[in-house]
Amino acid sequence: MSAATVSRRGHEKAARTAHLSTPHLSVLRTEVVSALSPAAGELFVDGTFGAGGYSMALLEAADCQVIGIDRDPGVRSHAERIAAAYPQRFRLLEGRFGDMVALLAGIGIEAVDGVALDIGVSSMQLDQAERGFSFQQDGPLDMRMGGQGETAADIVNNRDEAELADIIYLYGEERRARAVARAIVAARREKPITRTRELAEIVARVVRGTPGVHPATRTFQALRIVVNDELGELKRGLAAAEKLLKPEGRLAVVSFHSLEDRVVKRFLDRRSGKQAGGSRHLPAVEAGQRAPSFVLLHKGAITAGEAETAANPRARSAKLRAAKRTAAPVWPDDDLREAA
Repeated sequence: MSAATVSRRGHEKAARTAHLSTPHLSVLRTEVVSALSPAAGELFVDGTFGAGGYSMALLEAADCQVIGIDRDPGVRSHAERIAAAYPQRFRLLEGRFGDMVALLAGIGIEAVDGVALDIGVSSMQLDQAERGFSFQQDGPLDMRMGGQGETAADIVNNRDEAELADIIYLYGEERRARAVARAIVAARREKPITRTRELAEIVARVVRGTPGVHPATRTFQALRIVVNDELGELKRGLAAAEKLLKPEGRLAVVSFHSLEDRVVKRFLDRRSGKQAGGSRHLPAVEAGQRAPSFVLLHKGAITAGEAETAANPRARSAKLRAAKRTAAPVWPDDDLREAA
């Protein structure tokens, strides 16, 4: 065994040890790796790098390369740890996964063998009170993943009551959205709402909680989605993956609530011929019919088992959808305007 091989294995052992010590668990990790089926020499994109769970799993599973993408500057320490453990096999690009085509073009890459996406806020972000994502800890009402643009405090203090109600209803699926909006407007007349716990208490006055679900859960979800344009980013990311994936390339997307899953399901159903616009079994000869650009890898969504949900409560709402790219041309992006 060469010295280089000994050194590489030593690095990889250290990386595995480091991963086991992290409190941030990647949901459906085994299932995502299975869907992506990494092989030696292949190139993968972990479009929502976070703490690097999927990147680590792919690097451990095969002698492949992984490019992580994340807009959160706070992930750099995790990326440095993985890059040190897997030299020449991993690198991080800072930016949005919806921009992955341009980001990869910037380093000379036009096609990849697989893309993994874990949609929404990470446990790492929720655990940092200063980021303002969680009502469990008091912090500034921020919620920005990339630290730029409008904050959640800007929205709750500046949008009118009707717009607030629409945001909370459409993106939080909160049936008491109008009551929540009225309560927010009444409270901000007294003073600006600037803290997470302050907003959570306002919502709790008008929304009745259920066992295990805080009354402010849906309102916080709605604000986070709007602050970070999460559904728009998801649509752009799916379109980008379609452009980047080689024929036989794999896409695995984990989502955590119905709005996200609906976008992913509609995208994959249409592009695999399950909905109007194509057929997996017939050639695209009819006027306006497009050839399927994906083949579904599973019937429906995969969910976490009892052991994983017991170890990681975040996994309870997770759904994995996966597909394999065909050789068909990319569909036009305007199709995604309907994916909602």
